Amino acid sequence: MLVDWRRPAVAPGARVGPSRLRWWTVPKLLIVEDDAATVVALRGLLVSAGYEVASAADGREGLRLLFSERPDLMVLDLMMPGLDGWRVMARARDMSDLPVLVVSALDAVGYRVRALRGGADDFVVKPFHGEELVARVEALLRRAGHRQWAGERVGEHLRLVPERRAVVWYGGEVRLSDIEYRLLQLLVRNRGRVVTTKQLLTRVWGDESAVDGERVKFGVLRLRRKLRGAAGPGGRDPVEAVRGLGYRFISAEEADSDREKGP
Repeated sequence: MLVDWRRPAVAPGARVGPSRLRWWTVPKLLIVEDDAATVVALRGLLVSAGYEVASAADGREGLRLLFSERPDLMVLDLMMPGLDGWRVMARARDMSDLPVLVVSALDAVGYRVRALRGGADDFVVKPFHGEELVARVEALLRRAGHRQWAGERVGEHLRLVPERRAVVWYGGEVRLSDIEYRLLQLLVRNRGRVVTTKQLLTRVWGDESAVDGERVKFGVLRLRRKLRGAAGPGGRDPVEAVRGLGYRFISAEEADSDREKGP
């Protein structure tokens, strides 16, 4: 399989890769790919860009490393013998909301939509250009923020339960649809920042045209109703609409801080 993994042109002394993202730590990436030549190409490209890289040659080993290494991002092939990438992605989403970059020779629009709806954050078709792939990795890491793993809390009142597509909110478990869970997961990952309607359509609904904003509006409405119902009289709605832009998740701690600052 032909892969163009040439390093991006870098001026002498320039800082590349993760140094532009988080200077205090080196992001760890996991490659799950059964083609040895592609693994060598990807590893060379990403290590040269400054990342720490682990790799697995099949889906089962990929899940084992995902659990033990807890990487910052997973690069995932779809067509693998045994446990394929579709099932790896589904199980990964039961463990974490880490960014998933699918790299696949399946280039039909239907496959891209299925992958995005199934939990992928981005999709690159083989053969790919190395500079573009590194840029996509950087963008995903830049947007991702803190990775949430199963059982971890998000602030004082919220805990994601990905294995059941549910959340614990003010002590009560709230069951969500797949869309509602992915919607909340993306907002939590970017908590405090606005996620635009276009971004939500692309990354939650897999709508590459990103034109049907009504789906986002009603999806958020259903999610907020469930959270308000679980919170009770003393609870609050953590999803804030930002008119003309999109939505953002605000933790209880951030809301309390905003009230203390006043107008």
